[in-house]
Amino acid sequence: MSSDTCGGGSPAQGSNEKGSSTLSVDKQREKARVSRTSLILWHAHQNDAAAVRKLLEEDRSLVEARDYDNRTPLHVASLHGWIDVAKCLIDYGADVNAQDRWKNTPLADAEGAKKHNMIELLKSHGGLSYGQNGSHFESKPVPPPLPNKCDWEIDPSELDFSNSNIIGKGSFGEILKASWRGTPVAVKRILPSLSDDRLVIQDFRHEVKLLVKLRHPNIVQFLGAVTDRKPLMLITEYLRGGDLHQHLKEKGALHPSTAINFALDIARGMAYLHTEPNVIIHRDLKPRNVLLVNSSADHLKVGDFGLSKLIKVQNSHDVYKMTGETGSYRYMAPEVFKHQKYDKKVDVFSFAMILYQVVFRLTCDEVDHEMLEGDPPLSNYEPYEAAKYVADGHRPIFRSKSYLPELRDLTSQCWAADMGQRPSFLDILKRLEKIKENHMTLEDSMKLIRMVYIPFHPLTSSLAIPADGIVNTLSK
Repeated sequence: MSSDTCGGGSPAQGSNEKGSSTLSVDKQREKARVSRTSLILWHAHQNDAAAVRKLLEEDRSLVEARDYDNRTPLHVASLHGWIDVAKCLIDYGADVNAQDRWKNTPLADAEGAKKHNMIELLKSHGGLSYGQNGSHFESKPVPPPLPNKCDWEIDPSELDFSNSNIIGKGSFGEILKASWRGTPVAVKRILPSLSDDRLVIQDFRHEVKLLVKLRHPNIVQFLGAVTDRKPLMLITEYLRGGDLHQHLKEKGALHPSTAINFALDIARGMAYLHTEPNVIIHRDLKPRNVLLVNSSADHLKVGDFGLSKLIKVQNSHDVYKMTGETGSYRYMAPEVFKHQKYDKKVDVFSFAMILYQVVFRLTCDEVDHEMLEGDPPLSNYEPYEAAKYVADGHRPIFRSKSYLPELRDLTSQCWAADMGQRPSFLDILKRLEKIKENHMTLEDSMKLIRMVYIPFHPLTSSLAIPADGIVNTLSK
């Protein structure tokens, strides 16, 4: 019931109800818009021209819908050669020269896939084959094998899946624990249905080329890949401790010094990735992609960067999952959510949300200290709504009264709305090291001054003895 039909409410109450109602309507409209965007991209992928036309009749603006890689429905139709879908989109005013994340036009995709009828159609409507920086895009086949391929190409017969188990899934495929030459490994296996996709193969080879170069104690180690046969596979070291998300869920509270050490390990790995000239933007930094080396949880490694680029639409909901998992929204920088230009500072924002999760979700202990919980940031919101809430300028609340002020200041700077105001990971490392040093000094001081008070006795004075130095003291 709307507020103007409620007879007994005060004007203020009516105003609040009306505002709440408007907000709810806006939220519903936005969700509907996202749903329709997913649908038109999905129907374009499925060659369902009738469904595409029906959606456009309801909302003509959907003709310029974009997925996470900035691809339009016409890009999708052109790549697969769906003439009827493309004609429908063009009839409704689709931009035949729209460029995606790779700066490719629909015609460039059609040429790369050798869809001759589509090439003729697009050219007849003014389609141009342009690539990055406005230079003419030359159609290229799948890239040739990478240099020194013998160093990392793995014979799939050497992979033992007899006792394997699935340890992760995504739109690109699945991650299995397997054995390679007697060593436990993690195998990321691309879905067979995607192994023939030109763009998937290009991204897969790009990913391998990137991983081959990475060597750092806080980065999951790449061991090899299967690129000559299907399915395509990436093989990395297997880390027995699981991921940070599961660790926080199972262990709950973390000691402050542990939380700081966790933050340091993540920051070290990210500082390595962000070091120029070969900067690597993770784009999906979150607890699930931070792995524990062992059950002792004394060493973390960052992994799974870039795999989101392998995602292809497998159902009508995948398009707007961004990184293949809706939970990624909780750690997403506002500029990514808004589809604005971004740089490596998106990872700094995600780091801030993780830092908040392991440091500031506090619960008061009944003894004399506080411990640290691992609830996801903004856990009272659905993932998409949490991302929108953050994009609108809001941030999680610092609830604890006994956090380290330096950590709060660092977190606030890392999730600044202006990405230019966020510090680099090298700066973050310096500050975390200083915070750790100060925290350890404080803990040592507290141990020294922690005293046990012995009540006054007529034959003795009141005594205060260091707790660690107590032996069996009796007062007579």
